[in-house]
Amino acid sequence: MGSGAGKVGRAERLPMLFLFLLLLFCPALCEQIRYRIPEEMPKGSVVGNLATDLGFSVQELPTRKLRVSSEKPYFTVSAERGELLVSSRLDREEICGKNPACALEFEAVAENPLNFYHVNVEIEDINDHTPTFTQNSFELQISESAQPGTRFILGSAHDADIGSNTLQNYQLSPSDHFSLINKEKSDGSKYPEVVLKTPLDREKQKSYHLTLTALDFGAPPLSSTAQIHVLVTDANDNAPVFSQDVYRVSLSENVYPGTTVLQVTATDQDEGINAEITFSFSEASQITQFDLNSNTGEIIVLNTLDFEEVNEYSIVLEARDGGGMIAQCTVEVEVIDENDNAPEVIFQSLPNLIMEDAELGTHIALLKVRDKDSRHNGEVTCKLEDDVPFKILTSSRNTYKLVTDAFLDREQNPEYNITITATDRGKPPLSSSSSITLHIGDVNDNAPVFSQSSYIVYVAENNPPGASISQVSASDPDLGPNGQVSYSIVASDLEQRELSSYVSISTESGVVFAQRAFDHEQLRSFKLTLQARDQGSPALSANVSLRVLVGDRNDNAPRVLYPALGPDGSALFDMVPRAAEPGYLVTKVVAVDADSGHNAWLSYHVLQASEPGLFSLGLRTGEVRTERALSDRDAARQRLLVAVRDGGQPPLSATVTLHLVFADSLQEVLPDITDRPVPSDPQAELQFYLVVALALISVLFLLAMILAIALRLRRSSSPAAWSCFQPGLCVKSGPVVPPNYSERTLPYSYNLCVAHKGKTEFNFLKCSEQLSSGQDILCGDSSAALFPLCNSSELTSHQVSFL
Repeated sequence: MGSGAGKVGRAERLPMLFLFLLLLFCPALCEQIRYRIPEEMPKGSVVGNLATDLGFSVQELPTRKLRVSSEKPYFTVSAERGELLVSSRLDREEICGKNPACALEFEAVAENPLNFYHVNVEIEDINDHTPTFTQNSFELQISESAQPGTRFILGSAHDADIGSNTLQNYQLSPSDHFSLINKEKSDGSKYPEVVLKTPLDREKQKSYHLTLTALDFGAPPLSSTAQIHVLVTDANDNAPVFSQDVYRVSLSENVYPGTTVLQVTATDQDEGINAEITFSFSEASQITQFDLNSNTGEIIVLNTLDFEEVNEYSIVLEARDGGGMIAQCTVEVEVIDENDNAPEVIFQSLPNLIMEDAELGTHIALLKVRDKDSRHNGEVTCKLEDDVPFKILTSSRNTYKLVTDAFLDREQNPEYNITITATDRGKPPLSSSSSITLHIGDVNDNAPVFSQSSYIVYVAENNPPGASISQVSASDPDLGPNGQVSYSIVASDLEQRELSSYVSISTESGVVFAQRAFDHEQLRSFKLTLQARDQGSPALSANVSLRVLVGDRNDNAPRVLYPALGPDGSALFDMVPRAAEPGYLVTKVVAVDADSGHNAWLSYHVLQASEPGLFSLGLRTGEVRTERALSDRDAARQRLLVAVRDGGQPPLSATVTLHLVFADSLQEVLPDITDRPVPSDPQAELQFYLVVALALISVLFLLAMILAIALRLRRSSSPAAWSCFQPGLCVKSGPVVPPNYSERTLPYSYNLCVAHKGKTEFNFLKCSEQLSSGQDILCGDSSAALFPLCNSSELTSHQVSFL
């Protein structure tokens, strides 16, 4: 199958079409690739095209990376053509010795995907060894009394080849007195025996010279010769005789040196020196494991035996008497295997990294188990130690695959220490362990996780722009870019164009910054949706909500809505009937505060009063009531300086001055107005009288308008419109419902008639909502307030609702 010598047996294959169908439907038949080559092929010789036999195309070779996995580098694979090449000397005798079948088994490994194939290369013997005698010459002493047919064993030759190439025959040079017989031992080796054909006569011829030839049947045949020197001795009629022709004994390989193997015995019927027998090894130079007592015939173990090296010994012993006659016997020593070799685990094709998303059954590594012992002592089983997500599958004899048996998770176990224990079936069993470390590679299989499910941050208003208001944090257990987290704002309940002017977030640290100063009165809270995204491919992300609550600060002072302030900052006149009883509602100070909470809880305080004790002021309601009945000693005009404070820290306040006039009618008020100091300027006095005249005209016109409106409302079907003009409807007593102060300061709504500059009008504070029992109404009595006259004769009424 390559270079003439490396043939796979193309002549023995079926036609290509049948082979294609055989490979297609019977893959089990093609699990092992077999080649046959002769020994001593030159380096680089082609054994066969391995890629073609495995079904690989030339284009696949660079990616499949076909290579040989073997303990000794006898072969290699050509990267260009996929041919199996000889890479070192192949000496069959060195590799297999005398074994008739010599084959090298190894695995061909292909990557991407990982797979292996069994290859068997049978090494054929060539006739490269000549039969060789242990010595160049032999000496035979034959008594003249030897009878025809007596046999004499000669030293044998050795040939390292096998089959027809090994020693096949011995030949003796032509002789009238001697012939040659080829004998065969139990192990198949052959040795020569010289047979005496005719009696010898020492007096006629003392010696003979013969040539012994050993030859094989190789092509071409090889041979060697040894000289035989035959000395004819005086008559020693009886040769020694062993008790057995063949001695057989079995020894365990772990016997200690000095142990007796056996003792051979031989007898000689002669007497005297001809009956004195000594024992010796026929080929002493080759016997290194045993020692022989030449006098007793006892064989002992000289060196430690090893079944794995030699499992059987065939020893030829000689018994020589004093007359020089020799007898031979064979001692067969069988070495019994002991379980003295622990199995070995050899890992092949180990990966540098295993990705954590590897599927179940993924091939991880190829491993081989070797035990030098034989039979059950060499039968090995493998198992994985500890609880690991891998398992071992049997591939072939003494070959296993390590595959994944569960899903991997680098975040839980970044690496695994794999220990494989191999145990043989000997008694007692021997075992050995081999460990490797498998590193798990990271994939982006974990999304970032925020430290909280949601965030709430409180920020006081008027915060400095650019200040940090919060920080979010997310973690990702992945490695490298898969675990690098960046932050962003993906949504909010603010308008998109306003979002960037309110907040921003650091992409690296997750710190949220305020881009402007917040105002609680404009924006109480807003919600952001933040996203944490890793740098994996594809990227994974997680969202979290961040709610920003803008806290209130006391940055707004109370503002007085009623009574309306004049040009000098003081309230206008309110009229109080002289017959007002204690507790009479004179007026109500109405104020609001844009803040909320405690910062908007208003309280009302009297700072100054013309007549202390005459009026009382509601601390929370701002209602001004008479504290006692009026007396003649009380002045007709009273002045109250009222302060409105909020509940902030520090508190803010506003003041208003109330002017109260005691009178039963509007006509009584006018003389009080004229009591003001007359300006010394005549022009100012003229203006004063003009104002008074205009005020009178305005009052008369207003009364006419009121009368017309009252008549019109009386005809109306709605009693509610008329109710405000009937006495007693707006002042009621009963259970008082406490006001509900949420964020504003007015517990209910009012309709207020506001005076505009340059126009004559009345300022009415009117209820705009359905009132509960016990609420105070400021518009109940028309005589309760005195409103100033304006310069215009045109009257307009405006309603203002204070919430």
